[in-house]
Amino acid sequence: MQLSNHFAYAMKSVWIIAILALCCVASSGSALETPEDPLRSSQWETMYRTYLKDAPVVFDDRVRVLAPESAENSQEVPIMVDIVGLNGVKQILVFADYNPLPKVLEYFPEDAEPRIGFRIKLQQASPIRAAALAGDGRWHVGGVWVDAAGGGCTLPSVGSANPQWESRLGEIDARMWPMDGERQRLRFSVLHPMDTGLAPGVPAFYTETIELADDQGKRLATIKPYEPISENPLFTLDLPGKTRIILSGRDNNGNLFNADIVP
Repeated sequence: MQLSNHFAYAMKSVWIIAILALCCVASSGSALETPEDPLRSSQWETMYRTYLKDAPVVFDDRVRVLAPESAENSQEVPIMVDIVGLNGVKQILVFADYNPLPKVLEYFPEDAEPRIGFRIKLQQASPIRAAALAGDGRWHVGGVWVDAAGGGCTLPSVGSANPQWESRLGEIDARMWPMDGERQRLRFSVLHPMDTGLAPGVPAFYTETIELADDQGKRLATIKPYEPISENPLFTLDLPGKTRIILSGRDNNGNLFNADIVP
């Protein structure tokens, strides 16, 4: 009787091991393969795993990244992300494959247009990509190669060498003008060194959150800039309505800044 119990226990263990093995095989087989990259970057798989978390991805011409083919100034490369004809965009993530700090910016359009202009620091030639999380639950990705001479991310900011920059930290310069329909374009800059932390002796110091609301306090959009955004960041957005905009933000050292922007 004791031998029979041992045999039954052994058989039960075998079945459990077999079931676990099948589950592991099924799990590994269900993992999404890395989508083939039209820009042929050796870093694409790393970018996909790190920032898009193996989520469903489709390369989409409706996600347009507008940038110069060659950067004249690696510390101020103009970028425009413009998404046309893609419904329900909840988030836009911008990253540069070959930057030492690839993650550039997150934008949550909320009640704004899925379009944003900015400038970045680019360390070397790299694809600049925008990934838009749309209403279908997939990341729609577009991008372009930009050539650069290098040094954009590892040089200290000009502002950090100015002894008077602290007194003006967070100053905001803004302009608005009406567009067709009930929309207005906002362009604003924030006085901030945006140091990456990669220059010797200069710690990372950058603006990390900017929120925009209408005059009733309704949030319209949120920007999360990261270290590769250029010094004294300049942003261009398309917002609803034609009323004043309330801007508030903070940097990674806890400094707060705000502005009341009137058309």
